[in-house]
Amino acid sequence: MSRLHSHELDARTRRLLRSLIAQYLVDGEPVGSRTLSRSSGLDVSPATIRNIMADLEEAGLVASPHTSAGRIPTPRGLRLFVDSLIELQPLPHEEMARLQRELPPGQTTTRDLLGNASALLSAMTRFAGVVTVPRQVDFPLRHLDFVPLPDARVLVILVFSDNQVQNRVVQLAKPLEGRELEQAANYINTHFVGLRVDDIRAHLLAELRAAGSELNRLVANATELATASFAPHADGDDVLVSGQTNLMACAELADLQRLRELFEAFQQKNGLLQLMESCARAPGVRLFIGEESGFAALDGCSVVTASYGTPGRVLGAVGVIGPTRMAYERVIPVVQATAGLLSDALNRAATAS
Repeated sequence: MSRLHSHELDARTRRLLRSLIAQYLVDGEPVGSRTLSRSSGLDVSPATIRNIMADLEEAGLVASPHTSAGRIPTPRGLRLFVDSLIELQPLPHEEMARLQRELPPGQTTTRDLLGNASALLSAMTRFAGVVTVPRQVDFPLRHLDFVPLPDARVLVILVFSDNQVQNRVVQLAKPLEGRELEQAANYINTHFVGLRVDDIRAHLLAELRAAGSELNRLVANATELATASFAPHADGDDVLVSGQTNLMACAELADLQRLRELFEAFQQKNGLLQLMESCARAPGVRLFIGEESGFAALDGCSVVTASYGTPGRVLGAVGVIGPTRMAYERVIPVVQATAGLLSDALNRAATAS
């Protein structure tokens, strides 16, 4: 049975394994055969249960942490549990109402909305809440203005569909008069509002190649300004983390060296961002248990994520980081609902603009 899979478990073994893991996730203690006999509701003897547990241990699904008769699930056992044994329930009405109340569409900037989501995930799960921040250029442009500055510089004021405002100073090859800047801004606002900046730049370059002589100067000015204004730009932190200190209360993560490595990962963010970006590229819920994440700092942790975005466009991922001993049947619906509400809020904001 060393390569045992979920479809190879009979109904009785599946029920016992589910009961063992459910009990362990509640109290964190090894589960003995007598306790399992009572909690599973099966009419089998403790000796029969011990034999089944021995088979499951040989298969690598449970382990004995010490000489006691009790067993705990291994990461592989937890993986089988969340893949095929868990019984997910819809998010309770009061918790869904809380998410809807605290993640309202159209009332804040996207960054504020994502910050609220990160804090809510942490508060509702008692673990760390994580949300990736999309690039601002992934949102349609609502309006822009050009303000002349000395030395051929221009202040660019960009207003995006998510209510975010960005100010950028760009350097031109030669100065443009205030009238020329106003004409270029009017041209872009009239023809390209509602598009993302990469699309605006591509349209302007195409128009510049096709424009007649009377439009060449206007389109050339607009193209130069757009190329400078829409260049890649750092929008701040790429991932928001809330509630890291909640993990200090988790007995499984109480080792000081482990906590130090985990907090350093939250601080540096690079590895965490890569993990979350890979999650955003996959639809639905993704779950990593222990070493499955490939991120050494998260060994001993579980990561539950779901992607969010607007129709046809993924913008990022939301998630929860906690110990492997977490109430998956509760955490997964919270993450799913948060991702769905974020998507709804961003879609409404984009439609309203």
